[in-house]
Parts: sequence; structure tokens; C-alpha cells
Amino acid sequence: MGTRLSARGIVASTGYASGPLFLLESDGRVYSGSGDAAVEAGRLTLAVTQARDAVAALMAMAEGDAAEILEFQVAMLEDDSLSAPSLDAILGGSDAADAWTAALDAEIAGYEAAEDAYFRARSADLRDIRDRVLRVLSGSAELAAPAGALLFGRELTPTGFLSTDWGAGGGIVLSHGSSTSHVAMLARARGVPMLVGVGSVEAASDDFALLDAERGRLIVLPDTEERHEFLKASVAYAQLVNAARSQMHREAMTTDGVAVAVSVNVAQPADVEHIDIGTCDGVGLMRTEFLYDRGLPDEATQLAAYRKVLQWAGEKPVVIRTVDAGGDKPVPGFTIEESNPFLGTRGIRLALKRPEVLRVQIRALLRAAPYGNLKVMLPMVSAAAEYDAAQALFEEEAAALAAAGIPHAMPPLGIMVEVPAAALAPEQFAHAAFFSIGSNDLTQYVMAAARDNGAVAGLGDVRHPAVLRLIRMVADFGREAGIPVSLCGDAGSSPEAIPALLAAGLRHLSVAPAQLPMAKAAIARASSHG
Repeated sequence: MGTRLSARGIVASTGYASGPLFLLESDGRVYSGSGDAAVEAGRLTLAVTQARDAVAALMAMAEGDAAEILEFQVAMLEDDSLSAPSLDAILGGSDAADAWTAALDAEIAGYEAAEDAYFRARSADLRDIRDRVLRVLSGSAELAAPAGALLFGRELTPTGFLSTDWGAGGGIVLSHGSSTSHVAMLARARGVPMLVGVGSVEAASDDFALLDAERGRLIVLPDTEERHEFLKASVAYAQLVNAARSQMHREAMTTDGVAVAVSVNVAQPADVEHIDIGTCDGVGLMRTEFLYDRGLPDEATQLAAYRKVLQWAGEKPVVIRTVDAGGDKPVPGFTIEESNPFLGTRGIRLALKRPEVLRVQIRALLRAAPYGNLKVMLPMVSAAAEYDAAQALFEEEAAALAAAGIPHAMPPLGIMVEVPAAALAPEQFAHAAFFSIGSNDLTQYVMAAARDNGAVAGLGDVRHPAVLRLIRMVADFGREAGIPVSLCGDAGSSPEAIPALLAAGLRHLSVAPAQLPMAKAAIARASSHG
């Protein structure tokens, strides 16, 4: 039993939970080596295979972003080069567990030191892979928290999250971590309360605790008054959530009678199977990177994906973003290795350097357009010449399809405003059909604070006056020029940020599907002036 304490952290997923703490680093595995190199090599090879099969089984039940995370792990476990250093160490006299640990720790250190944010984020997946294989080797059980527990430790792996039954409640409290991590993303999608960055907390396993992931507080061994206050706050929050869900089909309207359009962001076509089109105003962002997970997709594959979402949306608009590769989203055979990828060849810059790849996507988009209300958005646009070059490619491919007698239509072409240069001088894009503000990248570029770096997480707030000033400039220009402006970044899903976004002049937000009810409720509680 510990002593009463309180800690504060960064809210990664909003909500309330109470229950016993379950320490994530307390598995106590032990491995006994055989002393025979051939036996150890066989044990390791079998353990890697069993770990791969277990992750593949999880992947078969997962959808969307969760499936993509697990797909990366399966690919890594199938790559012989991951095991090769361990097998060499075994030949040198190490046992399977020591060899695997040393090799994976070196690999993890390399990922963590990478300048590329994608690889830094993937270090968590490598730790997941390392620990899963070690559990198989030692015969220790998979992470199994009791129902309703608060998972508590330095880090939670993606498969640890996906292996946990959240049906009975529970939550996550991490001493480190980031609100933009894979697990944070999964927690928001499942509605699991989560705090990160709480620092060192001297608590014991099974200590009863209260997790307030609305105001960012953890209380271990609470007294009667704290339990009472927590109960009042959690009941009020639950009532708010239930009320928000009951109003899902209503138009979002501020307290002073201003209508706000609320669309959804989708990562892949399967996402729309769980969304009622009557609860939203269409799709404000459909990412297309999922199509490039296994290499460069052909035209037919892309057409089928786009057509499914367009047909689901009916007359409501669907904004599909051309491939936003690079930065934290490398694509084999497409992206370029660079020393600073977030400031390098990514988004439309990369696509224009590889027009043969972009043209395939353009043809699929043109052919998909007759199936619904399609709009196409270009990512990472910094200069008018980039927009003009992309527009020219659309016109060339449309002419080619017309000459071949293939049904198609030319969709409106807009841009993501996520580079400060575009926000500071939006007039250079006065010929674009629409603007959509990418709040994640715009904030990190304005604040010079990487969104995947927990050490500077406090700076990544869209409500900073500098970021809001740029949003206001874009919204004002759009209104004066008659160009529709929306926001499709994570900020639109944040009830805390929504009043500031409305005050900055935005009247269209696109949010994560799981956050749709709370976003609409936040709008209903806010004035159009903030």
C-alpha cells in the first residue's frame, strides 16, 4: 500500500476512470539458456515466428490506424535482417534472450536518435516487438490487466493496448509519452481516458486511483472528499457525453445562432462503415496514405477505395487528399531519405517530383468524381507554382480520359494550409477552390516544436496567439475572397480548442469520428465569438 499522492499530466484522451493501478513494467520474466548455440538459435527463430503470428491475429481483428500499426510490426518480424544480429550473437556465446535484447535495444536506440519523426515514433513498435518475443522465450504471460484497471508505467505498447479488454472501463497513465503517439491515437478512437507526462510517481500495484483525464489529474489513494469531487465531475462528464450523442443528428449551432459545419476525417474506406452519414456534413479529410502501405497502388485499387466513400456520402462533399508521403510517412520506392524530412521533400513537393506516381492517383480521382461530390486537396503547399503544376496535371489527365472515352469529372482543387508561408500570404492561392487548415503541422511549424516530441508537448497548442492569428488571417481572407475555409487537424476534435477556433472565424471543422458528438456539443456551448 502506498501513500496518498496527486500528479498532473497532459490529457491524451479525455474521460474519467477509477480502479486499481496495474504496473506495466512488473512482468518479472526469467529466461534459462541451454548453453547450446543451435538450440538457442532455434528457440529464437520459433519465438519470432510465434510473436509474428500473434500480432497477425490481432491485425486480422483490427481496423483503420490500428491495423496499420500492427502491419508494420508483422513486416518487421518477417524481416530476417531484424533477427540476424541476434543469431550472430548466439553463435558468439550469448543465449537467445540476451542476444535478442541487445540487438533490439541497439535498433531502438537508432530509431530514437533518428531525425525523421516517423522513425522516432516507430521506436515504440520496436520495444513492443522486443518485449513480445522475450515473453515467448520466457514463457511468461501476455499483458493481462484486471478489468477496469488503470495501466500505469513509462510506456504502453500498441499491442498491449489492443490486447486489453476495455469493455469494463479502465484508463492509461504514463510517466512519459506523447499525446500524438500511436497509443494515444488508439485511446481517443476507443474513448479510453489517458494521461501522459505525469513524471515519476511512487505508487504501488493495486493502489486505488482516480484518473481525471478532463483536467489532467491522477490521485492515488484518494480521501473521501476527493472521491466525492471525482464522482460529481465524472457524472457530469458522462451526462455531457450522453447528451451529445443524443443530439448527433442535429445541425451544429453556436449559442448565438451561427451554424457550423462538422465533417469527419477518415483514414481508409472501412472507417465509414461505422459512421451514420446523417450525423455529419461529409468527409473533410480522407487520407490516402493507407493505399501506399505496401508500395505504389495501381489505378483500379485507388478508384475502388475512393468510389466506396463517395457513394457512402451521397450528395455530401468528400475531400480526398492526394498522397501526403514524406515527413513521418515514408513510402518504399517513393519517398526520399533526408536529414530533416519535415522540412524536406514531402506532400505535394514529393508528388510533383514523381509525376508518374501522382498521375496514377489523379486518373483514379477523376474517374471516381462522377460517383459523388468529390473535392481534391493538395498537402504541404507552400507556393502558387505548386498548385498550378498540380492543376495542370489534372487538366492533362482529364483530356487524356476524354480522348479515350472514359467517364470522369473534374473536381474542385483546394489546398491544405499547414505551412506558415501559405497562412501568411493566402492571397497567392486566390484561385484555389477551398482552403483546409492542417492544425497539427501548422502548429508545430509556427512553434518550432515537433508534434511527436513529448518534451515540447506543452508548446503544441493551437490556442497559442501566434497560431490563432494565422488561422484568423486565413479565415478572414477566405470570407473576403469567397473561398470556403475549414480545419481538418486534431484541434477540431478538441472541445477545449473549439471556442478559440470559432472566435478565429472558422465555421467548418472536420473531426475524428469518435469525437463527433463532443465536438458538436462544444460548438453548442460556445459563441461564434469565442
